[in-house]
Parts: sequence; structure tokens; C-alpha cells
Amino acid sequence: MTTKEKKPKGKSKKWSAEVTENSDALDLKENVFESKNAKKVAESLKKSAEQSDRRKSSPYRSAMSMLTFYINRAGKNLGADQKEVLENAKDELRKVFGREPKSKK
Repeated sequence: MTTKEKKPKGKSKKWSAEVTENSDALDLKENVFESKNAKKVAESLKKSAEQSDRRKSSPYRSAMSMLTFYINRAGKNLGADQKEVLENAKDELRKVFGREPKSKK
């Protein structure tokens, strides 16, 4: 494909949006990552991970992986406030799974 050629038409969705919406491991609550409450995000991810029978690792790892994936892929399009909510959701996820949150430096 030359620089003047356009990409073939087809799905306009990015692959990361497709993964988030149609994860093979978790059935996520709709708009879970848009919540303004970090604890609600964490609890929803925990519930999805524990109910899944398709995940390949522990519920904690699956939930944390999905959250990290979303932050890394959508991060540049997230507002600072929402990115902070999702970063705080990592600590909340550790708490709801009974893991010790990482100390802030």
C-alpha cells in the first residue's frame, strides 16, 4: 500500500475496543470503565472475573489484566479525572481481592 492509498473500508472500530467489548475471558458490565467510582469499577471487575468460566488465570489476574489493558489502550483518550479513577481502581481491586495495595512513592 502506498502512502496515498487509503486503508480498505471495513470495521472502523479499533481492535482494543473489540477486545474490551467482546473479551474471551470476562463478560464486562456495560460502560464499567466510565464509572466515576473506583470501588464500583473494582467490584464489577471482580464479579465478572469470578463468574467467568472462560478465563485462563485467577479471577484477580484476569480482572487486573483487563483494567490495565483498558488504561493502556484507552489512556490517551481518557480525561485526566477518569484516568485517575481507573488508576485508583487498581488499588480498590487489590483490596476487594484481599491483596495489599502497592505503596505510593
